[in-house]
Amino acid sequence: MCLRKRSGYRPPDLLHAKIYTGPVPAERGGDLVMGGGRSETSALGGPGRGRGTTTTQNSQRPNACCFCWCCCCSCSWNEEERRRRRRRRRKSQDTNLETIPNCEACTKPSLEEIRLWSQSFDKLMRNPAGRNVFREFLRTEYSEENMLFWLACEDLKQEVNKSSIQEKARTIYEDYISILSPKEVSLDSRVREVINRKMQDPTPHTFEDAQLQIYTLMHRDSYPRFLSSSIYTSMIHGGSRTSSES
Repeated sequence: MCLRKRSGYRPPDLLHAKIYTGPVPAERGGDLVMGGGRSETSALGGPGRGRGTTTTQNSQRPNACCFCWCCCCSCSWNEEERRRRRRRRRKSQDTNLETIPNCEACTKPSLEEIRLWSQSFDKLMRNPAGRNVFREFLRTEYSEENMLFWLACEDLKQEVNKSSIQEKARTIYEDYISILSPKEVSLDSRVREVINRKMQDPTPHTFEDAQLQIYTLMHRDSYPRFLSSSIYTSMIHGGSRTSSES
């Protein structure tokens, strides 16, 4: 006898089959095990409790460091990525030049002074007019906070009053160190940990390591581009033209 007749087997009618149009059951996140993990299911006992709770072990988790909000985060973001994020964030703010704090008071630099700025970064930073021009360039690169932080640290070093030191140190921390600030500067985790310890009893030199790191960053990253920027080259050409006419 045919096996189909004995077992009562009947082939499916594909032509007249009905398509299910009911609601789609929700996906169970616990059933997806990533990284070769193991899924354990324990049903809750008792009447009317047909559903169980699913726990997944060894599943792939997001990198906690990238989502942490503590001040000692060990994430190491490169400066170029930070600049892109600042550019996207500040384009929506429509910052006008009138809203930016005034630059340092200084006299108009001579052509000789302007040329000295290209000899070394130290000579540029020692000159008030040079700092103003360099700050203007950093503003175009959305990294002006580096110069503002350096200037704030220099101002803190001149302070002798204890209460003023604490007030200025707290302001610097909130404006440039806190990861919640839009003007946060790029510092590694080691320097941040040092600052967090020193902030318990601030001194004029609380941010000394951070100031050196930002100074080095501006020297290596921004200064070479400044020398070839239109801001600096136009000053050189304008000064040369003036001297030749006189």
